[in-house]
Amino acid sequence: MIDLYYAPTPNGQKLRVYLEEAGLPYRLRTLSLSKGEQHTPEFLRISPNGKIPALVDNAPIGGGEPLSMFESGAMLLYLAEKCGYGLPWQARARSEALQWLFWQMAGLGPMAGQAGYFRVYASEEVPFAINRYTRETARLYGVLDRQLEGREFIAGEYSIADMACYPWIVPHAPHGQVLADFPNLRRWFETIAARPAVQRAYEGVACVYSRPGQPVKAVA
Repeated sequence: MIDLYYAPTPNGQKLRVYLEEAGLPYRLRTLSLSKGEQHTPEFLRISPNGKIPALVDNAPIGGGEPLSMFESGAMLLYLAEKCGYGLPWQARARSEALQWLFWQMAGLGPMAGQAGYFRVYASEEVPFAINRYTRETARLYGVLDRQLEGREFIAGEYSIADMACYPWIVPHAPHGQVLADFPNLRRWFETIAARPAVQRAYEGVACVYSRPGQPVKAVA
């Protein structure tokens, strides 16, 4: 059994998508970020960085005591290796999937996250930051759009690369992006959204960037 410590952010959704796709039994341990539950001593013993998601595998690879993990990319890789789902085993295909997983972790997630912060959450409008991060997110969307030309999924077959990237495309509007500008990405996005496991993972989940009554900031 997996205990998933979670909030409905793009990084949190990655793990829910994987667990639903792989059919692994899990318990959802939802944390309130607004109440600071990610900073409690109990949670910091699981996730030293004080961020979600985190997990505890009560039946880890190799047996022994429960295994605590933080960092969503590392968790996806661990689970894929544990259950043999979502990561190709051929060297070339595996390398490609891992490159795009790390691309999401190092590029798409941080840049889109900053775009969402400055466009939606910042207490004052900072045009330079809004423009910088919105445009960099657009560039990264373009990178992914080119990768998806002529292929159904990011690394050939459906993999943890797709599961990592999809939740960061879901809030494309708050990030200042229009999917119609990226036809290959839009086709891929619609394909992933139609998967039953993805729909289960998103059932009842509101966009983390939604704030009633607050307009999304436009790009200058």
